[in-house]
Amino acid sequence: MREYELHRRLGYRVSRLSRIMQARLERGLAPFGLTRLMWCVLTGVGDEGISNPSELADYIGITRPATSRLLKDMVAKGLVCRNGGSSDGRTIELSLTGAGADVLKQSRVAVESMNSHFMTKLSPEMTAQFMHALDVLSADEHERLTKL
Repeated sequence: MREYELHRRLGYRVSRLSRIMQARLERGLAPFGLTRLMWCVLTGVGDEGISNPSELADYIGITRPATSRLLKDMVAKGLVCRNGGSSDGRTIELSLTGAGADVLKQSRVAVESMNSHFMTKLSPEMTAQFMHALDVLSADEHERLTKL
């Protein structure tokens, strides 16, 4: 056996699978004018009830400046509202617009399709083991990304 085999390395294999899944998801979200990160914002605000930009950045796992740029684009698209949450205007509260809620509902089919495509390849036991392994590998890793 050779000393180094790229295709047997964890990083290569995880990165490759990630890119395959991302490409499939992006194709599914494209008809709705969404990126993967926009989908994360819609679910965070619409499904999880996150209304604070800093909490949203933590939820998604990206930096606050990246979240700010993303929110700016989504406000311009009419998907998200930024409202002053306090009387002094320093606190921002996020909410979905009607259009944002509609896009979230309509695009969920594409997201669930991508997820089902990959999850049906694994038995329930394999799924549990795989999810546990991912949790173990990412434990105590607190890297904030500009992109996800």
